[in-house]
Amino acid sequence: MLIYWLLFLFFALGAFVEQPKRTSRSSDPLLWLGGLLICLMIGLRYHVGADWIPYEQMFSFADKIGFARAISLNDPGYFVLNWAVQQLGGELWWVNLVCGSVFSWGLIRFAEAQERPWLTVLVAVPYLIIVVGMAYSRQAVSIGIILVALTSYIKRGSLLRVVGYIFIASMFHKTAVLAFPLIAFGAGRSAFFNAILVAGATFFLYNYFLSEDVELLVTNYIVAKYSSQGAAIRVAIDVAAAAAFFLRRRELGFSPGEYLLWRNFSLVAVGLLILLFVVPSSTAVDRLALYIIPLQLAVLPRAWPRRFSDRSATVGVILYSAIIQFAWLNFAVHARFWVPYKLWPFE
Repeated sequence: MLIYWLLFLFFALGAFVEQPKRTSRSSDPLLWLGGLLICLMIGLRYHVGADWIPYEQMFSFADKIGFARAISLNDPGYFVLNWAVQQLGGELWWVNLVCGSVFSWGLIRFAEAQERPWLTVLVAVPYLIIVVGMAYSRQAVSIGIILVALTSYIKRGSLLRVVGYIFIASMFHKTAVLAFPLIAFGAGRSAFFNAILVAGATFFLYNYFLSEDVELLVTNYIVAKYSSQGAAIRVAIDVAAAAAFFLRRRELGFSPGEYLLWRNFSLVAVGLLILLFVVPSSTAVDRLALYIIPLQLAVLPRAWPRRFSDRSATVGVILYSAIIQFAWLNFAVHARFWVPYKLWPFE
C-alpha cells in the first residue's frame, strides 16, 4: 500500500506549503502534475478495486455489440467508450485511463476554485480517489463531470451550463441526475424563474435517464435489501462535513451562492443518515452518498477556527485525512481488493 501513501504525501506536502488563495490566479502546474499522477494511478491499475471483474465483463460484452446497441444501453456513455476502445483494438486499461482523465480533470478544476486547492485534493485522496476513482469507474466519471459543473456554477452561476454537464455525467451513470436539484435550488434567481427551470430540467433528465429504470432500481436495492459494509461510516463522514458547515457557516467565507449550494448538500447528507435507519438497503443510501462527497472537499479545508494559524489548520486536516486513509486501508472489509496495488504493464 506504499503507493497510496506516496500519493497522500505528495498532496500533503503541497498543502503544507501552500498559502490560502485570496484572489484568483493562474493554474498551478504542480497541482496539475498531481492530477496526472492520479489519472495514471487510476488508468494503469490492474485488478484493483472490488468491481474489477464486472467491468472486465462489460468490456468483453462491448466487443459483441454495435454502436447502435451501445448507445441504447444503460449508462450509454460508458458502453460507447468501451465499444470505441474495442474497435481500436485497445485493452481495458485504455477505458480506465480515459475515465481517470475525466475524473482527475474535474477534481483539479474544482480544487482550483477553492481557497486551498492542495488541501482540497488531499481531502479527496483517502476515499474519493482511492476507493471511488479506482473501483467505481462510471460513478467516478460522473462525479468528475459534476465537479466541473459545480466549478462552472461557482464561477458563472449558469444553470443552463449545469444542465449540460449533468446530462453528460448521467450518460456514464444515470444516478448523476440526482445532483442537479442540489445545485439548482441554490441558484440566486427569482423563485418563479428558478422553479420553472428546475422543474423543466429535472423532468427532462428524469424521463431521459431514470423513468424506465426506477422499478428495476427499487427491486435491485430496496426489495433485495442489499447491504454495503461501511455504508454508515461513509455517510458519517459526509455528515461530519455537514456538521462543520452548520457549526461554522458564518466563518467559512463562502459567497451567498456557494453558501446556498453547500447548505443543500449538507441537508441531504443529514437526510441520508436518517435514511440509513429507514431504508432496508444501505447500498442504495451508500450510492447516493457518493454525490455528496464534494461537500467534504469544499467545507473541510475551511472548517478550522480562524484563530488557528493556516499551518495548524493544515496539519489538522492532514491528520484527519491520514486517519481515514489508514483506517480504510487496514481495516475495511474490502481493502484486499486494493492492496497490493498492481500496475498494468508489470502484470
